[in-house]
Amino acid sequence: MIKHVSIRSYTRQAHGHAHSYHQLVLPLHGSIDIRVGEYAGLVSAGDCVIVRAAHHHEFKADEAARFIVVDLDTLPTNLDNAERAKFAISPTLFAFLQFLEKQLAFEVSATLESHCFVLLEQLLSTQQCALKMDHRIERAIALIQQDLSQSHSLEKLAKNAYLSVTQFKKVFKQSTGMTTQKYLLTLRMEKAKALLSHTDLPVRLVALDVGYQDLSAFSRRFSAYFGQSPSAWMKRRVL
Repeated sequence: MIKHVSIRSYTRQAHGHAHSYHQLVLPLHGSIDIRVGEYAGLVSAGDCVIVRAAHHHEFKADEAARFIVVDLDTLPTNLDNAERAKFAISPTLFAFLQFLEKQLAFEVSATLESHCFVLLEQLLSTQQCALKMDHRIERAIALIQQDLSQSHSLEKLAKNAYLSVTQFKKVFKQSTGMTTQKYLLTLRMEKAKALLSHTDLPVRLVALDVGYQDLSAFSRRFSAYFGQSPSAWMKRRVL
């Protein structure tokens, strides 16, 4: 059962601790570098990492990154049986997290909050986290996450995963629930939103940082994805 849900940010300085309850860390924007159990690496938008009760974990992240953190007394059966700490969440859950972020940013009624938590529990219980992600796709995802400013063509990613392009597209979709293009777009747009909201970088540099050489192309894509222009998001900036 869910104890508490919050939006959090962390710092580039590594911290470590353990707590008496289970915790799920779900990136909204950016990534967290975390070591927990046998897992050590990046967890990005579209991922979830399970931190079990009493398990020591160490973590650090860019200050601009934002995360939904869920504290639980007990884990849903599928999460409790998960063989790995990190897994890719469904597009449906990720979309709900974006909605939940907006609700948590404002004071909402206890009734609405309760309904949100019930739906979150239901979505968490449907995640296919017991399945191991293909190690070849993990290698490709790590390459993508290292630098979102690069083009990351299917040919390059498939070569990195030692697969043909056709095989790569099929295995990637099976492993993540998204096409490569959608996965890359999600990471780029979420990082761009975080940079526009929480740093003083101008739109031009944000566009370059997430792989867009053409500023107008970036603005069109961002507006289509979020329903607002980059300049509108800049007004939400928190320094």
